[in-house]
Amino acid sequence: MSPLRRLVVLRHAKSAWPEGVADHARPLGPRGLRDAPAVGRWLATADCLPDLVLCSTARRARQTWELAAAELGSIPPVRFERRVYAADEQQLIDAVHEVPVEMETLLLIGHNPGLQDLILLLAGETLGDALQRTRTKFPTSAVAVLTWRGTWSALAPGTALLTDLAVPRGLKK
Repeated sequence: MSPLRRLVVLRHAKSAWPEGVADHARPLGPRGLRDAPAVGRWLATADCLPDLVLCSTARRARQTWELAAAELGSIPPVRFERRVYAADEQQLIDAVHEVPVEMETLLLIGHNPGLQDLILLLAGETLGDALQRTRTKFPTSAVAVLTWRGTWSALAPGTALLTDLAVPRGLKK
């Protein structure tokens, strides 16, 4: 039987929009700074600890990972990839296809609309209302979990099961 794979898709936490700052350099805003650690706690509680992280090079995505990672027991290897920034669903699938075969769980951190489109493309089935909720909105700090049996390179449209959709939020102080 082929190994079970998990693709954990994370949209970066809420960013700020400082005047005169290029999109790629935008930092997290106050809500994003609260929510990103909550994402890390959710990953740990849901037993979705990645073997590898593939993260956009955008500042807000890198900050999301740094704050989430601080909540994990151990830090997996991370690859910061420029091509994940502003990628469409096909570019994201191409990046996922290159994941080493020994990795069972990949955390992909990026941006909409590419991430939402990727989830909708890959999910052939769903548990509960996760797919409908993803169609409606994939907000900042949202985490979707897709599973399938096979290799990373075999991941194709409609072949994954969308098992979870969560939107962890941090508490206001």
